[in-house]
Amino acid sequence: MEHVADARVIFADTDAMGIVYYANYLKWFEMGRVELLRKKGMVYRDLTAKGFHLPVVEASVRYRTPARYDDLLRIHAEVRKLGGASIAFGYLIERAGGGRIVEGETLHAFTNESGKVVRAPAEFLESMDVDVKTVRKGG
Repeated sequence: MEHVADARVIFADTDAMGIVYYANYLKWFEMGRVELLRKKGMVYRDLTAKGFHLPVVEASVRYRTPARYDDLLRIHAEVRKLGGASIAFGYLIERAGGGRIVEGETLHAFTNESGKVVRAPAEFLESMDVDVKTVRKGG
């Protein structure tokens, strides 16, 4: 997995015990996937400006150990599967200096502005270094 971003846990990310609130990991997953796409030359803002969106249709999270206030997190992300109208990302968040905190996956559908599922744009597929014809055929 590629290291794509760092995040510092702020007090607002934690509960009364100083432990990261469980839903905040999804926010860091988003940070990871957006930065991964950026590294591959696909800025999410440009994708949405062209009328394409990537809503989350499934998410899974495996909590290993809690992150705490002021921890520096290393966010890793990768593309796990790319289909004609969907993309799956994998994530690993670890404490700087080592130690897995959480792992997870999200599945996204490509949609147009009205929410209808559409094929992934060729420009997007090319930025992910995949053969557009193979993905279009379902391979």
